[in-house]
Amino acid sequence: MKKRFGHLASLILLVSSGVFGFDEQVIAVKDEGDFSTNWHQFRGPSASGVSSTAEPPTEWSETKNIKWKFDIEGVGSSTPIVWNNRVFFTSAIKTERVDPDLPAPEDQPRNGFFNIKAPNAFYQFVVFCVDRSSGKLLWEKVAVEAVPSEGRHPDNNFASASPTTDGQQLFVSFGSQGFYCYSFLGELKWKRDLGKVKTRNNFGEGASLTVADDHLIVVRDNEVRSAITVLDAGNGRTIWEKNREEPSCWSTPVVVNKDGRNQLITNGNQRVRSYELKTGKLFWECGGQVMNVTPCPIVDQNHVYCMSGYRGNVAMAIKLDSKGDVSNTDSVSWKLTDGTPYVPSPILYDGLLYFNKSNNNILTCVEANTGKIVYQRQRLPGIRNMYASPTGAGGKMFFVDRAGTTLVMASGREFRQLAVNQLDDKFDASPVLVGKEILLRGRNSLYCIAEMDSRNR
Repeated sequence: MKKRFGHLASLILLVSSGVFGFDEQVIAVKDEGDFSTNWHQFRGPSASGVSSTAEPPTEWSETKNIKWKFDIEGVGSSTPIVWNNRVFFTSAIKTERVDPDLPAPEDQPRNGFFNIKAPNAFYQFVVFCVDRSSGKLLWEKVAVEAVPSEGRHPDNNFASASPTTDGQQLFVSFGSQGFYCYSFLGELKWKRDLGKVKTRNNFGEGASLTVADDHLIVVRDNEVRSAITVLDAGNGRTIWEKNREEPSCWSTPVVVNKDGRNQLITNGNQRVRSYELKTGKLFWECGGQVMNVTPCPIVDQNHVYCMSGYRGNVAMAIKLDSKGDVSNTDSVSWKLTDGTPYVPSPILYDGLLYFNKSNNNILTCVEANTGKIVYQRQRLPGIRNMYASPTGAGGKMFFVDRAGTTLVMASGREFRQLAVNQLDDKFDASPVLVGKEILLRGRNSLYCIAEMDSRNR
């Protein structure tokens, strides 16, 4: 690892103890911020893909409106998060060290359609913190150096889960390689090892963390033992855990308060489920999704919207005040069976729900409350295959494809293109919208995009 130095702020280190199963360091740092003006989790301030405060630019290129560009070591597709002037993201850096007791990938027999081999090399699982104003590295930490527990789908990697923050500390998931909590200054506060999982066809892990009300939610749906584990965000201890009858899924959960109760909602192949956040009690459940569920649930005041799009298509609006098993009941306000996403999550903007078909460039827009189609089967100009989830702010929506093209669309009932922009990188992470900037994390670089006049260039 390269040694780099950034500015330091004051901190108070109170206690340090433990081993990997549970290791706690208590650090007090004051860093005031507003959730509405930051991007503290994978799908933004309200987990809908939308910022109500950002005013992002419309046009850019490699030579236009690039405020700064940060070269990334290793490989990862985790969407960055932002808290005030700090940008956090993760990466996995392959080392030259190998485990002599494990067979080399080239010596392993062919494995399935994608020929996914188990690695024998050690990786450094790294957390980066970059200054949002300048793009300079503030700190980087190797959370752990380990051989990954299984292989990955060719389009996945070992750092695909996005971090999150509660505005006081940073939470990072490397899945089977552990879960970590840092101060904003990069000091390790605690870490947990929840054991190894085995995903379908060794596709790898990818669900991101969610934090709410001092509860850190970890969902690990896999082929051996699927479970939802809720940790105390302050110290990493388990508050509750429930086994789940689910095969491999990659959907990030969402928390919503409805009628004074915090619901923790998960999307899954077998069931969409709502748990009581504090106790794990099951409020309601609903069947009807298809395979390999990946899109995140999105909520508003009345419904949760859940989708899946592999070997079938389904989108449904489930009432938040549901009780018990509501499959095929009036608690499902509407249901669609065409044009739904496989990997990208939908975006909910001003009462309209937008989603693309599979990982393709075919867009549908529906009224969220009614399911009435506003438009459908609209081809996104310039866009091809996409894994990144669309985001929106300032009356604009941003669709990023894997080849570096970003289509900027007007939000609203009219299908209207505003701009098509191109960068020289490959993109799977979703666009982040904060202030008057867009952060785009590519395979090689993290871009900060902003309107730049001649004085700022």
